[in-house]
Amino acid sequence: MIEGNAFQLADKTLEVLDRKFFVSPISYKGLQRVESWEYPYEAIREIILNAIVHREYMGAPIQISVYDDKLIVWNEGSLPEDLTFEDLKKKHSSRPHNPILASAFFKGGLIEAWGRGTIKIINECKAAGLPEPIMEYSSGGISVTILKSQLNENSLKEIGLSARQIKAVEYLKENQIITNKIYQEICEVSKATATRDLTELIEKFRLLERSGDVGAGTSYKLIGS
Repeated sequence: MIEGNAFQLADKTLEVLDRKFFVSPISYKGLQRVESWEYPYEAIREIILNAIVHREYMGAPIQISVYDDKLIVWNEGSLPEDLTFEDLKKKHSSRPHNPILASAFFKGGLIEAWGRGTIKIINECKAAGLPEPIMEYSSGGISVTILKSQLNENSLKEIGLSARQIKAVEYLKENQIITNKIYQEICEVSKATATRDLTELIEKFRLLERSGDVGAGTSYKLIGS
Protein backbone atom coordinates (compact mmCIF):
# COMPACT_ATOMS: atom_id res chain seq x y z
CA MET A 1 0.00 0.00 0.00
CA ILE A 2 1.38 3.40 -1.02
CA GLU A 3 -0.11 6.49 0.57
CA GLY A 4 0.61 10.20 0.26
CA ASN A 5 -0.51 13.26 -1.65
CA ALA A 6 -1.05 12.98 -5.40
CA PHE A 7 2.31 14.59 -6.21
CA GLN A 8 4.20 12.03 -4.10
CA LEU A 9 2.43 8.83 -5.15
CA ALA A 10 4.24 8.11 -8.43
CA ASP A 11 7.74 8.61 -7.03
CA LYS A 12 6.94 6.71 -3.82
CA THR A 13 5.59 3.81 -5.86
CA LEU A 14 8.70 3.73 -8.06
CA GLU A 15 10.92 3.72 -4.96
CA VAL A 16 9.07 0.72 -3.50
CA LEU A 17 9.13 -1.16 -6.81
CA ASP A 18 12.85 -0.55 -7.21
CA ARG A 19 13.68 -1.47 -3.62
CA LYS A 20 11.49 -4.55 -3.15
CA PHE A 21 10.35 -5.99 -6.46
CA PHE A 22 12.76 -5.21 -9.30
CA VAL A 23 16.04 -6.92 -10.03
CA SER A 24 18.56 -4.41 -11.36
CA PRO A 25 20.80 -5.92 -14.06
CA ILE A 26 24.44 -4.97 -13.50
CA SER A 27 26.97 -4.36 -16.24
CA TYR A 28 30.32 -2.62 -16.46
CA LYS A 29 31.73 0.11 -18.68
CA GLY A 30 35.42 -0.28 -18.11
CA LEU A 31 35.77 -0.26 -14.33
CA GLN A 32 32.52 1.61 -13.79
CA ARG A 33 29.60 -0.40 -12.41
CA VAL A 34 26.31 0.36 -14.18
CA GLU A 35 22.90 -0.59 -12.75
CA SER A 36 19.90 -0.46 -15.04
CA TRP A 37 16.15 -1.01 -14.64
CA GLU A 38 14.31 -4.13 -15.78
CA TYR A 39 11.66 -1.81 -17.21
CA PRO A 40 11.99 1.75 -18.60
CA TYR A 41 11.65 4.12 -15.64
CA GLU A 42 9.88 6.88 -17.57
CA ALA A 43 7.30 4.46 -19.00
CA ILE A 44 6.29 3.13 -15.58
CA ARG A 45 6.20 6.64 -14.11
CA GLU A 46 3.94 7.81 -16.95
CA ILE A 47 1.58 4.85 -16.48
CA ILE A 48 1.26 5.60 -12.77
CA LEU A 49 0.68 9.32 -13.38
CA ASN A 50 -2.02 8.48 -15.94
CA ALA A 51 -3.67 6.11 -13.51
CA ILE A 52 -3.73 8.80 -10.79
CA VAL A 53 -5.28 11.38 -13.13
CA HIS A 54 -7.88 8.96 -14.52
CA ARG A 55 -8.69 7.14 -11.29
CA GLU A 56 -12.24 6.80 -9.98
CA TYR A 57 -11.56 7.87 -6.39
CA MET A 58 -14.74 6.33 -5.02
CA GLY A 59 -13.77 2.97 -6.53
CA ALA A 60 -10.97 0.44 -6.16
CA PRO A 61 -7.35 1.57 -5.69
CA ILE A 62 -4.79 1.46 -8.45
CA GLN A 63 -3.24 -2.00 -8.43
CA ILE A 64 0.25 -2.98 -9.59
CA SER A 65 1.20 -6.61 -10.12
CA VAL A 66 4.81 -7.71 -10.67
CA TYR A 67 5.51 -11.08 -12.29
CA ASP A 68 8.68 -12.79 -13.48
CA ASP A 69 8.08 -11.71 -17.06
CA LYS A 70 5.79 -8.67 -16.87
CA LEU A 71 4.40 -5.77 -14.87
CA ILE A 72 0.69 -4.86 -14.89
CA VAL A 73 -0.89 -1.60 -13.75
CA TRP A 74 -4.69 -1.81 -13.36
CA ASN A 75 -7.08 1.08 -12.81
CA GLU A 76 -10.86 0.90 -12.43
CA GLY A 77 -12.82 2.66 -15.19
CA SER A 78 -13.21 2.74 -18.96
CA LEU A 79 -12.28 4.81 -22.01
CA PRO A 80 -14.67 7.48 -23.33
CA GLU A 81 -17.14 5.91 -25.78
CA ASP A 82 -15.54 7.43 -28.89
CA LEU A 83 -11.95 6.55 -27.92
CA THR A 84 -10.32 3.17 -28.63
CA PHE A 85 -7.08 1.55 -27.54
CA GLU A 86 -5.77 2.01 -31.08
CA ASP A 87 -6.41 5.76 -30.70
CA LEU A 88 -4.08 5.76 -27.68
CA LYS A 89 -1.18 4.81 -29.94
CA LYS A 90 -1.34 8.15 -31.74
CA LYS A 91 -2.05 11.77 -30.81
CA HIS A 92 -5.56 11.96 -29.38
CA SER A 93 -7.83 14.22 -27.38
CA SER A 94 -7.41 14.01 -23.62
CA ARG A 95 -10.40 13.90 -21.30
CA PRO A 96 -9.02 13.11 -17.85
CA HIS A 97 -11.45 11.74 -15.31
CA ASN A 98 -10.11 14.32 -12.85
CA PRO A 99 -9.47 17.49 -14.91
CA ILE A 100 -8.51 19.67 -11.93
CA LEU A 101 -5.92 17.13 -10.80
CA ALA A 102 -4.67 16.74 -14.39
CA SER A 103 -4.30 20.52 -14.68
CA ALA A 104 -2.31 20.65 -11.43
CA PHE A 105 -0.03 17.86 -12.67
CA PHE A 106 0.46 19.65 -15.98
CA LYS A 107 1.27 23.00 -14.33
CA GLY A 108 3.54 21.24 -11.85
CA GLY A 109 5.56 19.66 -14.64
CA LEU A 110 4.58 16.06 -13.90
CA ILE A 111 2.71 15.74 -17.20
CA GLU A 112 4.38 17.11 -20.33
CA ALA A 113 1.35 17.36 -22.61
CA TRP A 114 -2.24 16.11 -22.47
CA GLY A 115 -3.03 13.28 -24.84
CA ARG A 116 0.63 12.24 -25.29
CA GLY A 117 1.19 10.04 -22.23
CA THR A 118 0.36 6.72 -23.88
CA ILE A 119 2.55 7.58 -26.87
CA LYS A 120 5.43 8.28 -24.50
CA ILE A 121 4.89 4.92 -22.77
CA ILE A 122 5.00 3.06 -26.09
CA ASN A 123 8.08 4.95 -27.30
CA GLU A 124 9.97 4.40 -24.03
CA CYS A 125 9.32 0.65 -24.24
CA LYS A 126 10.44 0.51 -27.87
CA ALA A 127 13.59 2.49 -27.05
CA ALA A 128 14.37 -0.03 -24.30
CA GLY A 129 13.98 -2.91 -26.75
CA LEU A 130 10.78 -4.18 -25.13
CA PRO A 131 7.59 -5.31 -26.87
CA GLU A 132 4.82 -2.74 -27.29
CA PRO A 133 2.78 -2.44 -24.05
CA ILE A 134 -0.59 -4.20 -23.96
CA MET A 135 -3.51 -1.88 -23.16
CA GLU A 136 -6.86 -3.58 -22.64
CA TYR A 137 -10.01 -3.90 -20.57
CA SER A 138 -9.63 -6.27 -17.64
CA SER A 139 -11.85 -7.05 -14.63
CA GLY A 140 -13.92 -3.86 -14.84
CA GLY A 141 -10.99 -1.58 -15.48
CA ILE A 142 -8.11 -0.77 -17.81
CA SER A 143 -4.79 -2.58 -17.52
CA VAL A 144 -1.43 -1.71 -19.04
CA THR A 145 1.05 -4.58 -19.27
CA ILE A 146 4.75 -4.04 -19.85
CA LEU A 147 6.54 -7.21 -20.92
CA LYS A 148 10.14 -7.88 -20.03
CA SER A 149 12.71 -8.22 -22.75
CA GLN A 150 12.27 -11.49 -24.61
CA LEU A 151 16.02 -11.67 -25.09
CA ASN A 152 16.66 -13.69 -21.95
CA GLU A 153 18.23 -17.15 -22.18
CA ASN A 154 15.07 -19.16 -21.48
CA SER A 155 12.98 -17.27 -24.05
CA LEU A 156 15.71 -17.60 -26.68
CA LYS A 157 15.95 -21.36 -26.08
CA GLU A 158 12.17 -21.69 -26.42
CA ILE A 159 12.13 -20.11 -29.89
CA GLY A 160 14.93 -22.37 -31.06
CA LEU A 161 18.23 -20.49 -30.88
CA SER A 162 21.37 -22.59 -30.53
CA ALA A 163 23.80 -22.14 -27.65
CA ARG A 164 26.12 -20.26 -30.02
CA GLN A 165 23.39 -17.89 -31.16
CA ILE A 166 22.33 -17.21 -27.56
CA LYS A 167 25.95 -16.40 -26.75
CA ALA A 168 26.00 -13.92 -29.62
CA VAL A 169 22.77 -12.25 -28.46
CA GLU A 170 24.21 -11.93 -24.94
CA TYR A 171 27.33 -10.37 -26.45
CA LEU A 172 25.18 -7.89 -28.39
CA LYS A 173 23.25 -6.85 -25.29
CA GLU A 174 26.55 -5.65 -23.84
CA ASN A 175 28.44 -4.49 -26.94
CA GLN A 176 25.78 -3.19 -29.40
CA ILE A 177 27.39 -4.66 -32.56
CA ILE A 178 28.94 -7.94 -33.64
CA THR A 179 30.81 -8.93 -36.81
CA ASN A 180 31.30 -12.28 -38.48
CA LYS A 181 34.89 -12.33 -37.22
CA ILE A 182 33.85 -11.63 -33.63
CA TYR A 183 31.18 -14.35 -33.88
CA GLN A 184 33.88 -16.80 -35.05
CA GLU A 185 36.10 -15.88 -32.10
CA ILE A 186 33.55 -15.99 -29.26
CA CYS A 187 31.84 -19.16 -30.56
CA GLU A 188 34.99 -20.88 -31.89
CA VAL A 189 33.48 -21.70 -35.29
CA SER A 190 34.39 -21.33 -38.94
CA LYS A 191 33.44 -18.35 -41.08
CA ALA A 192 30.84 -20.45 -42.94
CA THR A 193 29.17 -21.52 -39.69
CA ALA A 194 29.19 -17.94 -38.38
CA THR A 195 27.60 -16.73 -41.62
CA ARG A 196 24.89 -19.38 -41.42
CA ASP A 197 24.13 -18.65 -37.75
CA LEU A 198 23.97 -14.89 -38.31
CA THR A 199 21.76 -15.30 -41.37
CA GLU A 200 19.32 -17.38 -39.28
CA LEU A 201 19.23 -14.68 -36.62
CA ILE A 202 18.23 -12.19 -39.32
CA GLU A 203 15.91 -14.16 -41.59
CA LYS A 204 14.46 -16.93 -39.41
CA PHE A 205 14.37 -15.42 -35.92
CA ARG A 206 14.24 -11.75 -36.98
CA LEU A 207 16.37 -10.64 -34.05
CA LEU A 208 19.24 -8.96 -35.90
CA GLU A 209 19.69 -6.48 -38.74
CA ARG A 210 22.72 -5.76 -40.89
CA SER A 211 24.58 -2.50 -40.55
CA GLY A 212 27.42 -0.96 -42.52
CA ASP A 213 28.94 -1.92 -45.87
CA VAL A 214 28.35 -5.34 -47.37
CA GLY A 215 31.35 -7.67 -47.06
CA ALA A 216 34.19 -7.16 -44.63
CA GLY A 217 32.58 -3.99 -43.29
CA THR A 218 29.28 -5.68 -42.39
CA SER A 219 28.24 -5.64 -38.73
CA TYR A 220 25.07 -6.79 -37.02
CA LYS A 221 22.95 -5.32 -34.25
CA LEU A 222 19.78 -6.23 -32.38
CA ILE A 223 16.66 -4.87 -34.06
CA GLY A 224 15.50 -1.81 -32.14
CA SER A 225 18.83 -1.30 -30.37
